Amino acid sequence: MSPMRGTLTMVSLKKSTLTVVSPMSDPDVILLRGLRLACICGALPSEQGRRQPYEFDIDVVADLAATTTDDLADTIDYGSILARIEEVTVNESFQLFERMAQRVAEAVLADERILEVTVEVRKLRPPVTQFLDSSGVRIVRQR
Repeated sequence: MSPMRGTLTMVSLKKSTLTVVSPMSDPDVILLRGLRLACICGALPSEQGRRQPYEFDIDVVADLAATTTDDLADTIDYGSILARIEEVTVNESFQLFERMAQRVAEAVLADERILEVTVEVRKLRPPVTQFLDSSGVRIVRQR
């Protein structure tokens, strides 16, 4: 019995009973959480010459055939996504984390199989006098 509706729910474990939803209606998403990198990003003069800790969460939308094939060749290597993000954030410097998020989105979308990316950037030590865990931005970019 389902506690929410009070009805019996039957679930079949046969592969043929599952329906893969089109990526346009309910996309497949690779979730990358808690990537921490030391980046040069900040508008204050004291921030512009030193690396500071930032945390990234990335959602990568793609048609993941691997959900039905169980074949590594049919998915996107998230290690290569992380390497591209690291390359951009380590080799470039930024005044604003909004711009850094945009550059990360561009690097991720360089893989033509990726349809959309959500980039969340959090500055882990914002230069404010209040007790603030982080400040950040979230952007969504599509092909």
